[in-house]
Amino acid sequence: MRARAPLGGSRSEAIQRLQIGVGGLVSMVLLVGVANIVIDSARETEATTVPEAAATVEADAPQNDPLADAGIVPDLPAEAEEEPLPEGPVVPEQGEGLPPAE
Repeated sequence: MRARAPLGGSRSEAIQRLQIGVGGLVSMVLLVGVANIVIDSARETEATTVPEAAATVEADAPQNDPLADAGIVPDLPAEAEEEPLPEGPVVPEQGEGLPPAE
């Protein structure tokens, strides 16, 4: 009687293990190839870009608001007006609000 190897199995099991192994190897080669393409593309893009590229629009150009130009919303001032701050802490009982209803 011949002793069987622990992972010997039948012929169909051996073929299945071989297919899984080959599939794993092919998927790893494919993964490495895709990663290589991505890295090469990134290096090429990095090499062709201009460092410290100039802005394509003026930084000090006034911003036009199409809704304000059409009269749909009010034109807001360029700088917000400062409101005077109340002196001392504002407590709900003493704060500015509606008088209590009687």
